[in-house]
Amino acid sequence: MIKPDRHHVLEEAHALAEALRPALHRLYRQLRRESDDPGLSPLHALLLLAIMREPGIGVAELARMEKLRGPTISGHVKTMERDGLITRSEPDPSDRRRNGLIATDKGEELIRSMKQKRTDWLASELAKLSPDERAAIRAAVGPLGEIGQ
Repeated sequence: MIKPDRHHVLEEAHALAEALRPALHRLYRQLRRESDDPGLSPLHALLLLAIMREPGIGVAELARMEKLRGPTISGHVKTMERDGLITRSEPDPSDRRRNGLIATDKGEELIRSMKQKRTDWLASELAKLSPDERAAIRAAVGPLGEIGQ
């Protein structure tokens, strides 16, 4: 068996990326559209998900994790608190100035609802495909999950 040279592999990967990127972009945009909630901006959904993944995270840690400035995050945190999506935990005993952020039941329910709407829409679209097309997508899930890991 002849092993393809690195240049050929890179060319093939580039062509695949060019074909895959627009399809993934369209799918991502449509998934976002399907679950748009007028009470939850995309940034607030992103921040809420991060807070749910790391309950008690501080504002500074959240800003670093999301690569945003502290004052920018602080404004969004205040809005999300006002909207009842998050709350602050009791002050840290070792640093009384630090409060962690915690998603409220309302915030968690909004995220669950958003995920469910996206899953329902995607399932209905996948059901329109042939069994062979669904099998091809199923076979691609594992390798796609490895990208960027």
